[in-house]
Amino acid sequence: MQPNGMIFWDWNGTLMDDVDFTHSCLNWMLETHGYPQRYDLAAYRELFGFPIEDYYRCAGFDFARHPYPELAARFMEHYNAGVPGCAVTAHAVDTLQTLARMGWQQAVLSASRRLQGFFTELLGLADIYGVSKVQLGTDYLRRTGIDPAACVMVGDTDHDAAVAAAIGATCVLYTGGHQSRARLEKASPYVIDDLAQLPALLETI
Repeated sequence: MQPNGMIFWDWNGTLMDDVDFTHSCLNWMLETHGYPQRYDLAAYRELFGFPIEDYYRCAGFDFARHPYPELAARFMEHYNAGVPGCAVTAHAVDTLQTLARMGWQQAVLSASRRLQGFFTELLGLADIYGVSKVQLGTDYLRRTGIDPAACVMVGDTDHDAAVAAAIGATCVLYTGGHQSRARLEKASPYVIDDLAQLPALLETI
């Protein structure tokens, strides 16, 4: 693709390496709410997905015992207390700088809290339920007039692929995030193991 379009970046699990921490949060939630099951990282990466309500259900939470809004609020309280300790993903900063030099505009399109940084736009959901990023991206493209065919969504879940398809963008998925490589390969033909691979890949798409 020509570097004159927009790259929409997912934040959690893509630019921020919060996978181990979020996995630990799931097991903490299960323990504190009295559930016996625990998941290792590989199992977590097979469970995680959007909408988050479905992910909680797959993990075994009983909404009759613990309503989803209560679980979501408890999770976010615990997550927000610990997430400042999570690092930026390896090679993320160098990759962002390389893409900027190539002429790409870049925006964060996140199902997490609103963010600050050095992006053209910061598009984040205002609620805690992590439902969908489609409307955020669609509204932005409509507002700016940017051609979706000149856009790339970079994320770490099959939801990011669904978002890309919904807004008409190409999707590249990163394997170091919240879902397994096998799940990502089913969702997109473009899968990378290191963010540093992205600039070269974009020249071939």
